[in-house]
Amino acid sequence: MAHPPDIETAVIGGGVIGLAIAVACASKGQEAIVFERNEDVGREVSSRSSEVIHAGIYYPKRSLKAQACVAGRKRLYEFAERNAVPAKRIGKLIVATTSAEIAVLQKFEDLAYANGVEDLRWLTTADARALEPDVGCVAALFSPSTGIIDSHALMKALEGCLQAGNGSVVLRSQLQSVLCLPDGTFELEIASGTEISKLTARNLFVAGGLGMADLRDKLPFRNGYEPPKTRFAKGHYFTLQGRAPFQHLVYPVPVDGGLGTHLTLDLQGTARFGPDVQWIDRIDYMFDDPDGKRREDFEHSIRRYWPALPDGALEPGYTGIRPKISSKGEPPADFEVHGPERHGVPRMVALYGIESPGLTSCLALADYCVKLLGTQ
Repeated sequence: MAHPPDIETAVIGGGVIGLAIAVACASKGQEAIVFERNEDVGREVSSRSSEVIHAGIYYPKRSLKAQACVAGRKRLYEFAERNAVPAKRIGKLIVATTSAEIAVLQKFEDLAYANGVEDLRWLTTADARALEPDVGCVAALFSPSTGIIDSHALMKALEGCLQAGNGSVVLRSQLQSVLCLPDGTFELEIASGTEISKLTARNLFVAGGLGMADLRDKLPFRNGYEPPKTRFAKGHYFTLQGRAPFQHLVYPVPVDGGLGTHLTLDLQGTARFGPDVQWIDRIDYMFDDPDGKRREDFEHSIRRYWPALPDGALEPGYTGIRPKISSKGEPPADFEVHGPERHGVPRMVALYGIESPGLTSCLALADYCVKLLGTQ
């Protein structure tokens, strides 16, 4: 006679996506346990971003990124207000610094409209300077629904919602292996320090972020399924000495692998610039600029839309690493969320390439995952 599983739902990965999935499961009455390999939640991708709430402008029509971002943005503002998470709808200018880039802005407007983002507004040079006197551009698109959020407070609020429901987070716990038992449950082997423990779960969500690169050989896929390969794209952020003369976010036309050297503000008004894109083979958060060339490149890029950037005003900030499933030179890949119909394993969902706009999309993606699994 089969024994009931130790827990109903296991979630691997305690970033913003894993936490949101667990909260969605707990809201349905499930016992949901998050296993996080670090000493706190969100120590990797989720805490090393620009903390922007995206509108849903850049993503192909009907892509999962577009749908989850547009739906998730509205829900994220509501969640932040309901749970006292600091957030602010401050708006964003996407700027064309040459006449040739105006056509790119038109493409973004068309994409945004196709995705259900209908509040963009064209700005002339004079219009843009009326909003931001220091910005330099020939035209711009203004997105009033773009905002910023305290990502750390968001994750703590999600953790609190989980604990208030039927769930919890177990830290310093790394997945070693997963077996499908004859009764259809999952046997998870979890390492915590020098101790190895085993437990069983009825449902399994794998939202490992960067860790998906290590987990591809540890999951019980079937039918010859090959999971997407996770690649690492490192981004550096510089901060501005003193208070920035900007009230809105400013984004240039995107570059290969990212959205360009954009200007974002945190909730205290500190300006951050980045990220750049450096493809790397292993996880390494070191801020790399020994000869100052990276700072020079940032200054050159920033002065395209902020000509008055003072000399020596940039300071090294931090780095983040994005889990990409596209390679250098390839078009950005969509989010990949694979359920039983893809990998052949009942009651398991695995997520790949959850980078920007993952923070914005977290609540909508969580519901998508739960529906994909078919849990009740």
